[in-house]
Amino acid sequence: IKVRDLVKVFQDEGRGQLTAVADVSFECYSGEIFGLLGTNGAGKTTTLRMLSTLLKPTSGEASVMGHEVTSQSQQVRRSIGYLSTTTALYPRLSCRETLDFFARINGYPESKIEERVNHLVDRFGLSDYADARIERLSTGMTQKVAIARTVAHDPPVVILDEPTNGLDILNVLDFHKLMRELQAAGKTVLFSTHTMSEAEKLC
Repeated sequence: IKVRDLVKVFQDEGRGQLTAVADVSFECYSGEIFGLLGTNGAGKTTTLRMLSTLLKPTSGEASVMGHEVTSQSQQVRRSIGYLSTTTALYPRLSCRETLDFFARINGYPESKIEERVNHLVDRFGLSDYADARIERLSTGMTQKVAIARTVAHDPPVVILDEPTNGLDILNVLDFHKLMRELQAAGKTVLFSTHTMSEAEKLC
């Protein structure tokens, strides 16, 4: 991920122009965990939304895996797994169906999908809930499924917006272990947090 002088300005009816992101620059490489640390409202989510092609930058440049986020958005989307704070899952699908679906729509090889889903169910401790509907799961378990969905297609770049929201301490520790596994596998990992200790531990 390469970001140069990225800016996002919103037009607010009551307050005029609001600069959400001002001249942000950074680079994040394969095998690296890069954190965006800041208070609520600092522009972390807006930055990640621009990198995932959901928002168009007002100015500046950003690329993912060599693909420019505005002119090559389709290639960017194929390269990333993205978890946002508002990522929704289909409530009537089971955990297993969710992972199968997201692996499939993101182009994971058909012949390997069942093996991949089984691996994710085991890795994320979802075995007891694999066939339960998402709507029946706790907040923490739903978040675990959402994180598993993000990496279902084994993307080279993983972008996570405050991924430990809703997780208890044991699941937070397991998430930290997952981040190390992604790093060891050579993934480019970018995540946001407002917890200084988490950034210090992982980045």
